[in-house]
Amino acid sequence: MTKPQQVFYADGDTIANMEQRYRAAFINSLSGFKSANLIGTSSSDGVNNLAIVNSVFHVGANPPLLGMIIRPHTVRRDTLENLEATGQYTINHINQDILRQAHQTSARYEAEVSEFDAVGLTPEYGKRCNAPYVAQAIIKIGLQKKQVTELEINGTVLVIGQITEVMLPDNIIAGDGYVDIEKAGTVAISSLDSYHNTQRIERLTYAKPDLPVSAIGVE
Repeated sequence: MTKPQQVFYADGDTIANMEQRYRAAFINSLSGFKSANLIGTSSSDGVNNLAIVNSVFHVGANPPLLGMIIRPHTVRRDTLENLEATGQYTINHINQDILRQAHQTSARYEAEVSEFDAVGLTPEYGKRCNAPYVAQAIIKIGLQKKQVTELEINGTVLVIGQITEVMLPDNIIAGDGYVDIEKAGTVAISSLDSYHNTQRIERLTYAKPDLPVSAIGVE
């Protein structure tokens, strides 16, 4: 007979009393898999910066908007300060080949140090965005800052940008516009430090009340 699984239970008071790093890992795990991206910016003095972020999300397609959350601006935040100063930044999908270098960008380097140089990644530039891309990334997105809002509830900062250019291989775009990020080798993050390959189960047709969903072939 299978032994019943023990249930872990935590209420608000239990969570509040957790050790700080334990609580951060625990709560960050609960939201599931997150996107893994490197954010490229340049300071007003021309120093390139690179930072790993796991909070990029879709805001809208017309105009094309992406959002991300940055931790409270209680200490120096080069990414936030740079994009505020220049208005431009890049989002670069992390792939397995640059995984450890990407993770290393979370170290607290001095403002005058470029993470590109520190971790061994190469900056490159597009046609419409002046912020640096990661040459080794497969999917690269350039953005113009549109809105920066400090969230009153905890002091984190919501950044919304409009896409100005995209660079990716044309063989990962399906006929209906679907970008196959798995084919691109994009990885995901869970918690703060666990990285994952993905395996697609299936794509499904647009849901309608009078029709059952069915699988969509992936090119």
